[in-house]
Amino acid sequence: MKLPLLTTLLTLLSISSSMSLSYAAIPPVALSSSGSTTLSQQGRDPAQFPGYVEQLKATARLQGFNQATIDTAFTGIHFVDRAIKSDRSQLEHKVTLNDYLSRVLTLGKIEKGRDRLTAYRAQLDSVAAASGVSPSYIVALWAMESQFGTIQGKEDVISALATLAFEGRREAFFTKELMAALKIIQQQGMTADELKGSWAGAMGQSQFMPSSFLNYGKDGDGDGKIDIWSNVDDVFASIANYLQKEGWKAGQGWGTEVTLPQGFDTELSGLKNAQAKTPLQWQQLGVTVKAASQGNAPGRAWIITPEDGDGRSFMVYDNFRTLMHWNRSYYFAISIGMMADAIAQ
Repeated sequence: MKLPLLTTLLTLLSISSSMSLSYAAIPPVALSSSGSTTLSQQGRDPAQFPGYVEQLKATARLQGFNQATIDTAFTGIHFVDRAIKSDRSQLEHKVTLNDYLSRVLTLGKIEKGRDRLTAYRAQLDSVAAASGVSPSYIVALWAMESQFGTIQGKEDVISALATLAFEGRREAFFTKELMAALKIIQQQGMTADELKGSWAGAMGQSQFMPSSFLNYGKDGDGDGKIDIWSNVDDVFASIANYLQKEGWKAGQGWGTEVTLPQGFDTELSGLKNAQAKTPLQWQQLGVTVKAASQGNAPGRAWIITPEDGDGRSFMVYDNFRTLMHWNRSYYFAISIGMMADAIAQ
């Protein structure tokens, strides 16, 4: 997914334990309502939105989009007040790792993951053979991002992105994503009404931002289109393609929980290249593995102790760092690894 600065537990805490979209599965913080603060109080009046849309159209023309694409994309565009409210929500309190995992890593979700792994074994094995990405990780990301495709978001992506660009705090980012959405419409022959997603523009069963769709979306069944909304072959291929392009190590696991020795030097923990050691070197420093990790033995490993992680520490491998490319949250990457291990059993 793709949008690490926006991935909050807003949906996790406000929509229920069943969660919603990619934002339900990701960050270690909870959000409160933004109260009565209006966009106009922050410097831009929603009444100016139509004029701003004309500016976006002009930008699209300058970037080479044809008029037919622009007309298709902006027909029916509207101000999405919910996107502003969600994006403006203020930090209220932090959620511990144990609380987070208890919410996102439920027995019901694990059982569904095992069922999906069995039901789609042929397709998943084919994708795994081509990409080197284990089927259990593909299913785990599918589960966390969209509840196996059942919760994708129904917002008009063009309208949501235009609204967030207009809001101004991350105007360049959302304008870039809007232009990427226009490219999808032009390349895929889609309409704006077909481009549905979350309030922040994350789309489909994999909850890709438009730029991620362009970079990692893949046609899994050879029909000439990339459909991450309703075609599971394309969903599986796109998830695997993302991980493969970001450096996935075939046959390797994500990591394992460890116990650190008393007086462990906290400066040694982290994911920088210089902080890597072999698993044996970590054990020689007194790090004790709680359970054997799945997958091949890694060449290098890191120690992480997530903030508000209830004192838990983990030895993680290159594939964990790849999961962090998807979403820059320790909590999220740990949950994906644990989910993949659980459904593979």
